[in-house]
Amino acid sequence: LRQEPTVYVNGVPICARPANKIGEYAELGAITRDIAKANEVEFLNVCETRAKENGGKLKAVDINKTALEFEVKELKSLSQVIEGLKEKFPGLVHWRVPVCNSAAPLESDFDIICKTLVGTAINTPVIVNDQVGLSRATTGCVAACLFKEFQISASFEGLIETVPGVNLSLLKTDKYVMDPTKDTLFRGEFEVVKELIATMKDGAAAKNNVDKIIDLNGTPKTGGTGIKQLRENIAESKLSYEIMDDAAQAFLKTKIMDNIQKYFYLIAFGGYIREAAAAARDAIETDKKASVALPASGKCAIPATQLVLGKTFVAFMEENAGLRALIDTGKGNLQWERDIPAASLANLESLAAKDFQGNLGKIIHDIYQTAHVMFGDMPQGDHKKRAKYRFASKTIMRILPAAQKGEVEKLIEGKKMTMDLYEILGKCTWVQPK
Repeated sequence: LRQEPTVYVNGVPICARPANKIGEYAELGAITRDIAKANEVEFLNVCETRAKENGGKLKAVDINKTALEFEVKELKSLSQVIEGLKEKFPGLVHWRVPVCNSAAPLESDFDIICKTLVGTAINTPVIVNDQVGLSRATTGCVAACLFKEFQISASFEGLIETVPGVNLSLLKTDKYVMDPTKDTLFRGEFEVVKELIATMKDGAAAKNNVDKIIDLNGTPKTGGTGIKQLRENIAESKLSYEIMDDAAQAFLKTKIMDNIQKYFYLIAFGGYIREAAAAARDAIETDKKASVALPASGKCAIPATQLVLGKTFVAFMEENAGLRALIDTGKGNLQWERDIPAASLANLESLAAKDFQGNLGKIIHDIYQTAHVMFGDMPQGDHKKRAKYRFASKTIMRILPAAQKGEVEKLIEGKKMTMDLYEILGKCTWVQPK
């Protein structure tokens, strides 16, 4: 799933990264399989050339930006390493699906994953790899697990129904119920997701499918065995957003919206998989139906290797084209800042209007009293202190008398001061010595 080209020097992986993205996530844009393959060939040639020019040694930098130098005894591309593995594991199939770290895979990427897995047995292992093994790999795992859901649902539902005493509801992930005490954002109840559920056929069941699989691929805290929680990570980022400075907020806001888009698309893909499973159970040819029909019920138990997808995910999204516009316009539909209660704001504005300097002590007290209530849901600690301080800085700026506000805004715009509570108070209370 990695976008960046990779080579192996003496068995150690080294990837090409932009100089300003060492040790950081690098979003390289619309990288396709063919682009990734061509980049890898070019990167291998560059490494070979640099090693020859440096007496058989290759210089690199680790994620901590520490300079390294390798004596090159063996230099292979990722493709060459995989070809070597195929000699030991003849059935191994390798396929690249380069995806972004935060945003959703392309619709065609989901189809590539499905095309690669169609015709495999129900117990065929799927190995998912990216550069670090966090967000992209977890996204790939969720997509692969959803395809396995398609195989299980289409192949075994008829068979399972013939087993006496089996509680089918326990086997269906669309009955999954999350902890209702969790915050709505941690449950993935974003406004755009609510609209998706209401718009798409079986939307609620598709979300349940995806949430169950996300939790299983997530951290031990949510019952998983992985290291990335794709849904709850959005909510955690949103909580962090409140304590960041403006520059960090701009970056984080984009990341949050990208991750909401990814979650949205995973649910849409879940809906596609549900529809495909129902269609596959009825898609068996008439002359072959007798060989897979169960005598007791007449329902089909089609071997997973014989299952086919009637249409692509791209075609599914074409049929539901309104979903594309929905996520494009709705992924930013979040309350990015907490609203100060109207009565509290009116009180502060009144105090500032009557006598800003004379009431300043009361104003600061009331701002923090309001912040204490507004951020009462956050646990005690540095995060809460920073959130309250940032709120106080923005609020004092909001209620400044017009003359002082204009002067402070001009200084902030000229980068001579920042929107910091103490700096603002210092500017507004400074008296030139006589």
